[in-house]
Amino acid sequence: MQEDKLKKGRGAQLNTHNRFLSHSISKEEISGIDEWVEEDVKTVFLEDHSKSLVNKVTSPDVGMEYSMNPYQGCEHGCIYCYARNSFEYWGYSAGIDFESKIIVKRNAPALLRKFLMNPGWEAATINLSGNTDCYQPAEKRFGITRELLKVCREFNQPVAIITKNAGVLRDIDILTDLNSKNLTAVMVTITTQNESLRRKMEPRTTTAFQRFRVIEELSKRGIPTGIMIGPVIPGLNDHEIHDLIKTAADAGARTVGYTFVRLNGAIKLLFHDWLYKAFPDRAAKVWHMIESAHNGKVNDSEFGRRMRGEGVIADMVSMQIKKYRARYGLNQSIELDHTQFKRPGEQLLLF
Repeated sequence: MQEDKLKKGRGAQLNTHNRFLSHSISKEEISGIDEWVEEDVKTVFLEDHSKSLVNKVTSPDVGMEYSMNPYQGCEHGCIYCYARNSFEYWGYSAGIDFESKIIVKRNAPALLRKFLMNPGWEAATINLSGNTDCYQPAEKRFGITRELLKVCREFNQPVAIITKNAGVLRDIDILTDLNSKNLTAVMVTITTQNESLRRKMEPRTTTAFQRFRVIEELSKRGIPTGIMIGPVIPGLNDHEIHDLIKTAADAGARTVGYTFVRLNGAIKLLFHDWLYKAFPDRAAKVWHMIESAHNGKVNDSEFGRRMRGEGVIADMVSMQIKKYRARYGLNQSIELDHTQFKRPGEQLLLF
């Protein structure tokens, strides 16, 4: 299928069944007796009144201890996104619903302030975000991430950011203030420099050129940055590893991380449907290569192995990352300062 045949601005091409609902409408087969009428899907914003914001991350291979998500669902529409499955907990589909029904946590700044005022909190780094992108297009409209950063600045709370949107540059003033006390770092996810692939795979994201500009602009101000190549998909973007790392290094990045594609839950069906529509000429080959890295499946739930895969293809990816990480010096560690945390009205707490 040609690019213009894909749903414009959407990664998922259908809504999959929500496993938590006994009754739902979904299209999971491309053929059927009944005629299926599909309409253009508009993005809607739904307000949520959460009672908590900061989450303890228990997965040992994610690389973070705590996270906070000002939004659920993500307009970026990345077809491979692991956060799609969690959207089913909200009563929606992991498919088109995930990228068109955006849940907005307007009270997030107040919840963060309440959390930080807890006497038992010891200022571990909090990540923005652990699930969906905190700088997705909704942020320009609602500005919740910016307010969260203001709270972190007030408390000297260390905060790490991972995003694939150039909107992070709107908050460069606050990030500069936080960085003056070694309280922030930014990881930029970049999967491809191929614009045709990006438009299909991550339809509402910032271009790779703009993402490298983010790294360059932040690095100029001394703000620690890194690149996350996530996910590496054999047959689609694995051949770009060298160029991605080199370009990131030239822009001033200090570190590089990566994940190997895994298709768990509803993502398996969504990705399979998308792959055969977007790349019919190589879909079967790509699918089988993913299977070869997960012991004949497209997903592995074993901690430590699920994000890296195993076998010849996964090992080749790992070796490339290690080789070019060392060659271009993207093996620096980034450590934020936890000793300056203070609550309003208190003196600095020394740990």
